[in-house]
Amino acid sequence: MYRIGLDVGGTFTDFVVSDRDAGTLRFFKTPSTPSDPSEAIVEGIRQVLDLFSIAPHEVEYVGHGTTVATNMIIERRGVKTGLLTTQGFRDVLAIGRQTRPDLFDYSVVKPEPLIRRVHRLVVDERLDAQGQVLTPLDTDSVDAALDELARAKVEAVAICFLHSYRNPSHEQLVRDKVAARLPGVFVSISSEVLPEFREFERMSTTALNAYVGPKMKAYLDRLRTNIAASGLKVEPLTVHSNGGLLPMKTVEQLPVLTCLSGPAAGVVGAASIGRAADILDLVTFDVGGTSTDVSLITGGRPKFTSERLVAGFPVKLPMIDIHVIGAGGGSIAAVDDASALKIGPRSAGAVPGPVAFGKGGTEATLTDANIVLRRLNPTALLEGRLKVDHDAARKAIHDQIAGPLGISVDAAAYGMLRIATANMSRAIRAVSSEHGYDLAKLTLFAFGGAGPLFASDVAVECGMPQILVPQEPGTLCARGVLLSDVSRDFVRTTLFTADDLSWPRISACVSTMAQEGRDWLAFEQIPPSDRLINITLDARYLGQNHNLRVTLPGDGSGSLSLFVDAFHETHRREFGYELPEHPVEVVNCRVQAVGRLPDLPNPTLSPGISLAAAMVDERDVYFGQAGWRPTTVYHRALLPLGTPLIGPAIIDEMSSTIVLRPDQTGIADSAGNFIIKTLA
Repeated sequence: MYRIGLDVGGTFTDFVVSDRDAGTLRFFKTPSTPSDPSEAIVEGIRQVLDLFSIAPHEVEYVGHGTTVATNMIIERRGVKTGLLTTQGFRDVLAIGRQTRPDLFDYSVVKPEPLIRRVHRLVVDERLDAQGQVLTPLDTDSVDAALDELARAKVEAVAICFLHSYRNPSHEQLVRDKVAARLPGVFVSISSEVLPEFREFERMSTTALNAYVGPKMKAYLDRLRTNIAASGLKVEPLTVHSNGGLLPMKTVEQLPVLTCLSGPAAGVVGAASIGRAADILDLVTFDVGGTSTDVSLITGGRPKFTSERLVAGFPVKLPMIDIHVIGAGGGSIAAVDDASALKIGPRSAGAVPGPVAFGKGGTEATLTDANIVLRRLNPTALLEGRLKVDHDAARKAIHDQIAGPLGISVDAAAYGMLRIATANMSRAIRAVSSEHGYDLAKLTLFAFGGAGPLFASDVAVECGMPQILVPQEPGTLCARGVLLSDVSRDFVRTTLFTADDLSWPRISACVSTMAQEGRDWLAFEQIPPSDRLINITLDARYLGQNHNLRVTLPGDGSGSLSLFVDAFHETHRREFGYELPEHPVEVVNCRVQAVGRLPDLPNPTLSPGISLAAAMVDERDVYFGQAGWRPTTVYHRALLPLGTPLIGPAIIDEMSSTIVLRPDQTGIADSAGNFIIKTLA
């Protein structure tokens, strides 16, 4: 039987096929279709079935990572949305935290709320901080607001009332009235999306969920229908931002959970491969066509966060902590009015793509620069399936960059790579050294179509002595989908000081949520032996404004003193000090319900017999100060295991290209990884 993992990127849609019986992995890429991502998915599945001679009934699982929701938010392509909130809180979305995005850059402005003020309406109701009713819900005010939204022809409604995380009854009543009054309109209530305190973040997350809901549902409906039409009998699962998988029905209700879907799967895959290679401390470096995503893994586990910005809008949900910048293979280079060379954040994407791809692109990109410098094959990519026009790329860089700057085409192309390297290095420092981690003790885990292309320069720039490049790195996010488990997060705000009086109430809250998690796993038909409950508490010293996460035993048991001691130790490790006599406040209880899926088999390798047998070409490649150097090109699948390869060298494979600098050496290990070290 076969399992298929796929990831929709800005330029390519990637596929990894696991043959559980044979213990093999197969890889495939096809160009993305930005107008409707489901088209590339279905066409790719058809090609995969044909290419690998797989019958549709032999596929037992399909999982997918997607950035459809994220792109809708970034490009503001969601639907007309209304908001119903408590009297006096109409402008929370606009006011936010009253902070500027950049303290000293007045050209940076906060994004306009996705819901226009005319569609943000109030109703008469009020709960106190304990969830007790201060002002009963006025149904007449609800009806009046719904009449206004009906006239505006909104397609989605977000409902966020003050303190509804304590008592959801008012939101539930209004949700029912919206369903009756505005049939077919997507409804999102904050007590289901995020039953957690902090009004602005809760309202923002709920509004984003409503904004993308209808179009995300339409996308999933098309995907479901088209996959069924291809003969597959399974319904796809979707990766969400914490690296777990969710069924489509849950994603249809809570699409905001998928804001970091694909990148999260890549981090899950990197952590798993790192553990197998006994390399536990990593910085993941995922460079695709439009962006670079970096994340920190310590002790073999990704770092998580419960809040981040998506296109400037707060999303307060459990997710893998990933730092994203607009630098990828398709990033466009331009000379500004001050004659400075800029890279990104605009990208040529899949359409029209880089100039060299011959699909209508006219602006020079980083991919064009790599082709001009012959780091990328100047004739064809994807094992010959994608033809490349070297001369067109060179002309674009000459006309747009080298000519205006008065420098050679080689210098211009290399300058583009140097600027991109500097931008990527800053992103890596933001998740590592800025949090006290020594980059000299971390391994750079390079993947994505362009990650291994830039990794050798980035590692030197950051002072990182080692790089790990997994097998077929351009498809790792799709491979990570196959390594992910089914999971869902549950959260409740408590705001109790941790003492003998409150601890039974905290334990009862955890117990109730754990049962919710078990019920959800049972509903998803996860066998009892494969169910796992992870429990954490968000806590802080009384009076603080930031929280730390403390893990409890799997069943939520444990004494108050053990929890408090664990919090003090966590605070000391994170901030360098502890206050053992100061009261500890439990802010939120969190439960993660996990349904373990079958392990992915280790890939079966057929290594080459010698470096000479792996050689496929030799060409001059540009290495900055070293200039043009004769460089041997190898086919990665033919590299022998354990034989050192001295740079300069280029290692090609279907999904990516590895660049080995003259001052670096590499070696292929038995797990299919390629390990690069910089010579002292």
